[in-house]
Amino acid sequence: MINSGIPHRALKHSLVCLSLASAGLASAANYEISVVAGGAGPNDHYRTDAIEMAANILMQEADAVGEELTITVNKRNYSDWDSFKQAVTLASESGSAPDIVVTGHVDIAPWAQSGLISPVEDYVDMDAWPLNNLYPNLVEMSSFNGMVYGIPQDSEARPFFAWKEYLTGIGYDDAAIEAMPDRIESGDYTLYDMLDDAKKAQDKGLVAKGYGFYPRVTNGPDFWQFYTSFGGKLQDADSGRLIFDKTAMEKTYQFFIDAVEMGVTRRNHIGTPWDQWYAEVADGKAAFWHGGTWHYSRYTEAEGLDDFFGNVQFSLIPSGSAEDKDNANTLTHPVVYLVTQQDNEDKMEVAAKLIKIASEPRINTLHAIKSSHLGISPEQMNIGLYSNDRWAMEATERLLPHASSMPNNADFGSFWNIYWKGLEASWTGQKTAKQAVADAEQELRGTLGNGVIIQ
Repeated sequence: MINSGIPHRALKHSLVCLSLASAGLASAANYEISVVAGGAGPNDHYRTDAIEMAANILMQEADAVGEELTITVNKRNYSDWDSFKQAVTLASESGSAPDIVVTGHVDIAPWAQSGLISPVEDYVDMDAWPLNNLYPNLVEMSSFNGMVYGIPQDSEARPFFAWKEYLTGIGYDDAAIEAMPDRIESGDYTLYDMLDDAKKAQDKGLVAKGYGFYPRVTNGPDFWQFYTSFGGKLQDADSGRLIFDKTAMEKTYQFFIDAVEMGVTRRNHIGTPWDQWYAEVADGKAAFWHGGTWHYSRYTEAEGLDDFFGNVQFSLIPSGSAEDKDNANTLTHPVVYLVTQQDNEDKMEVAAKLIKIASEPRINTLHAIKSSHLGISPEQMNIGLYSNDRWAMEATERLLPHASSMPNNADFGSFWNIYWKGLEASWTGQKTAKQAVADAEQELRGTLGNGVIIQ
């Protein structure tokens, strides 16, 4: 667990504890706390509801020691990330930023550097429960420049999926289907093995042409998993600089070119409407695809897939090829609670205390199960609601130990855009993989300079 190691913060925590052992707040206090969340679909309402629940608990704690505390929570959820980020940016520029923002961890670096957010460790004790029970890798992902800025609101992984009936149709028996996740983890089954199987499924008429491998339809974190599958690394551990691995990048671009040339992925697949994509994969129209753990609730609820485990096998994303054998992986892109910089320090402390309470295992588990995300602490495995949920348990055990994340680096957004531009150009046949890599390298040198290691 990361510790700030700065004496004045430890002193501040001690003084807070002395002032009010329970709530740590002045008597007869009244606070209005605003919380805004991005990526909050119908099943993600606990991203903001948990803060409201925490406020009720904090007020009851104050009442228990004879103090008057009123906290009003104003909630706003955005289903899409672009509208959310635009709203937060505009509010910040006008001096009315929400007190708490719920966003992806990759926003920490740029927002910390801009002064929008403040380290949460300045206001809560990271060595006290429940924060001392968070998964250490999630806390690391929520940190920047050695300081804990955010508290993970959820975790996730991004699995590889296969339709079991079609595996049977191309010759797999039940034992082989059940063994597939282990074969993928060991590197025995690769992305190119998957393309061969996807082609077999199409040749046998099990799925239509272009539905053998059915990737996500827009840019997103998922596509970094393929770069990792071919041995790519994103960040130098010592310097923190980004890494552009030309060999891994060319292999990644070539993989999608090959998928199109084999006819298992459509050249014009990018831009397919999401509603269409969800309906098709949940209805068994695709042999192989990839997505997020939260897709489980979409498939089984909105799309009506009654027997998920009977129809679908899931695993890590396979290694790229036989020469990239040890790179099976998944990516976690944790959403985090962040405290924005405000003129009122007491208000910031209240916001941080609400985040701390919202991170307690029972409260966080409500979000995990409702939205098919994964937990933020091992203690949630002891909560019946979590431990009795087959998807939560199997996804946690099979995927989360192998999860990596995108780096908290202020330059990563530019790197990501350049990567996607090359992937889209090669996928759609505008450039060869080698041309796309050369153009990406040139743009990276001009845009990031010494901020990226090119190898």
